[in-house]
Amino acid sequence: MPLRPIAWLCAAILALLAWAAEAAAPDAGRWQAVLAAGDVAEPVFDNAVAAFGQWLVARGVAPRDIHRLSARPFDPTAEAASAGQLLRRIALLSPRPGERCLIFVTSHGERGRGVYLAYSGESLTPAALAQALSAGCGTAPTVVIVSACYSGSFAAGPMLAPNRIVLTAARADRPSFGCQADRTYTVFDECLLAALPRAVRWRGVFETSLACVRQREGEMRVLPSEPRSFFGDRVRDLTVP
Repeated sequence: MPLRPIAWLCAAILALLAWAAEAAAPDAGRWQAVLAAGDVAEPVFDNAVAAFGQWLVARGVAPRDIHRLSARPFDPTAEAASAGQLLRRIALLSPRPGERCLIFVTSHGERGRGVYLAYSGESLTPAALAQALSAGCGTAPTVVIVSACYSGSFAAGPMLAPNRIVLTAARADRPSFGCQADRTYTVFDECLLAALPRAVRWRGVFETSLACVRQREGEMRVLPSEPRSFFGDRVRDLTVP
C-alpha cells in the first residue's frame, strides 16, 4: 500500500514527460535541404550556397541530407542545376514524419518568368516549383527561399500552402541587387546569411534580413527591392535548424 502514491507519482511524471516530448516534436524534426546556385556569371550564387550548407552542417543537419546543385559544368561536388534536375531532386525528398524540407535557390531572375538556370538555359517557374514541392514534401513543414530579381512571384499563387514558408529577395516587379563579380554575396543573401545564426524562428530570419536589406539599399541609393514573405498557418512559428 505505501508504494501506491510513489507509483502514481512516477506514472504522472512519465505522462508529463511524454506530453512535453509530443508538444516539442514540431520543433525537433530533421531537415532535408536542396540548395541551388543557378548561374556562374558571378561567384556570388555558389558562394551563398556553400555558406548556407556550412551553416546547416554546423546546426546539426547531416551532410547526406543536403543536396547542392550548381551551374558549373564540371563541379564534381554538386549536381547540375538544370530545371529538370532541380525539380527532380525536390520531388524525391520524401521526408519522413517529423522531418522538414528546406529549399534555397539563388540566381538571376526574369520578370514574369521566374529564376534563370544557366546550366540548361531555362527558367524555374513558381508553378513548376509548387508541383515539385507537393510531390516531394507533401504536407511536411517546408521553407522555400528564392533569392533573385522579381522573385516575389514565388510568394503568391500556387506556391502558397498552410505548411509552407516562402521568403523572396524582391517584389514580383522589383530587381534585387549585388550580382557583381567583386562581391561575395548578393545583398539579400548577405543579409540572410547574417540573420540565420541570430534567429530562433524563420519569421525572425525574415524580419532581420528585411531590415538589413533596407539599410544596405538605402546606402546604395537604389530602388528598394522590398523582399516578400508568406507564412502558412501551420508553420507561422517554425524554428530554424
